[in-house]
Amino acid sequence: MVYFVGAGAGDPELLTVKGKRLIDNADTIIYAGSLVNPAVLADRKPNCQVYDSAGMTLEEVLAVMQETEAQGKTTVRVHTGDASIYGAIREQLDALDKLGIPHTVVPGVSSFLAAAAAMQKEYTLPDVTQTVILTRMEGRTPVPERERLEELAKHRATMIIFLSVGRIAELAERLRTAYPAATPVAVVYKASWPEEKIVTGTLLDIAEKVQAAGITKTALVTVGEFLGDTYALSKLYDKTFTHEFRKVPKHENGVFLADTAGETAGRTIAGTLRRHGGTKGRFCRNSAAGVYRL
Repeated sequence: MVYFVGAGAGDPELLTVKGKRLIDNADTIIYAGSLVNPAVLADRKPNCQVYDSAGMTLEEVLAVMQETEAQGKTTVRVHTGDASIYGAIREQLDALDKLGIPHTVVPGVSSFLAAAAAMQKEYTLPDVTQTVILTRMEGRTPVPERERLEELAKHRATMIIFLSVGRIAELAERLRTAYPAATPVAVVYKASWPEEKIVTGTLLDIAEKVQAAGITKTALVTVGEFLGDTYALSKLYDKTFTHEFRKVPKHENGVFLADTAGETAGRTIAGTLRRHGGTKGRFCRNSAAGVYRL
């Protein structure tokens, strides 16, 4: 069996309970040594065979997995963050299928999530954006034409850009084709690691600031008004917004309001309120709102 484990963003304590159990009990570990914090391997078995995949080819990685499987032992393939994001696991999974080797994937905490935690920001703010775009600039690995930065920027949503901080000046210039120049930007270097660093600015000055900080790799570029201070409060905890887990609030004028899916739900709410002391209850059809008067 081969387990693909997301090692998290860097802090060993962000490794999932399941991921740690698998790593600690593995017979063979193949990990991305250039990216994964070696501390996540600290409690492995003394006789565990460890391979750093940074200098290995796909064929070499698969050969180690095959050898371990032939011995009836377990391989844990450790990827940085979450393996589903720029982890190149699909080609490994497909190859294992052809070899008849069973496998499973254990998710991890991606660096873009650790970056939000480091900044103490929320990517999806009411009245600001409800969309998060994860992408990268093209390099030796091409990007489909429809996914070029200029095209994605037209949405002006929250954008998280991987593997691109080394070209920050070009990146900012291309984003300015759609985002306003004053759009806030934050670059998070090695989120959750002891050497974590956050550089903030706008699309006009972020390149200069990042270059001054000496950041050239291992950093995420986050872009959007989610970094600002203007947003609407969520409906989730709004006392006037009702749902199945919260009772209908009472207004000062003695009117109960409920957002409902339609007349049936409204009449159900009205009946419930009537059983709890209402004397002159009625359901009024008003768009999707049921109104009950005491």
